[in-house]
Amino acid sequence: MMQTKMLKSSVLGTVLSENPTLTFPSRPQQLSTFALTLYKYTTTVDGKTVLVDFWDTAGQERFQSMHASYYHKAHACIMAFDVQRKVTYKNLSNWYQELREYRPEIPCIVVANKIDADRRVTQKGFNFAKKHNLPFYFVSAADGTNVVKLFTDAIKLAVSYKQNSRDFLDEVMRELENFELEKPEDTSDKEETSEGTESPKTV
Repeated sequence: MMQTKMLKSSVLGTVLSENPTLTFPSRPQQLSTFALTLYKYTTTVDGKTVLVDFWDTAGQERFQSMHASYYHKAHACIMAFDVQRKVTYKNLSNWYQELREYRPEIPCIVVANKIDADRRVTQKGFNFAKKHNLPFYFVSAADGTNVVKLFTDAIKLAVSYKQNSRDFLDEVMRELENFELEKPEDTSDKEETSEGTESPKTV
């Protein structure tokens, strides 16, 4: 039997909203309370079905900080910046500091998006990822360059983190997912036997 795992991945910056290469089984949900978009995705990792919730900023990369609930229970984070907009690259430091405040150990990937506008940008060095020892990808959400690989790798990192995390809350959630209620003992036969047997009479 395949085991089903549920994951949550946070996406900072515009990757999902512009992406034509990933297909989702249902329409993305608009979470108006937090001005976010929720994408549900199902895949298989090592023979196990994995259900992933991608929480996308839906264009909020212009903001320097996010709502705390955005990071809550996340198993991975993708931080994407627009290579044509320096302000989004500058926001990486604030986002990363904020991420580590709420989720200090989850895997994080840095993404340079919109490389289709000028392929020469791939020759540039972006020191933020190197400075924090984070995986780094050049992608184009518009034409699909590296998008599938990015999310496939992110999901694998999230699965690995969830399986091996020593964070107390993660351990509790992992135990709850694996917990099976014990079936109550079937006492019907005992009841029928007791009903059909008369108690001895005292003489």
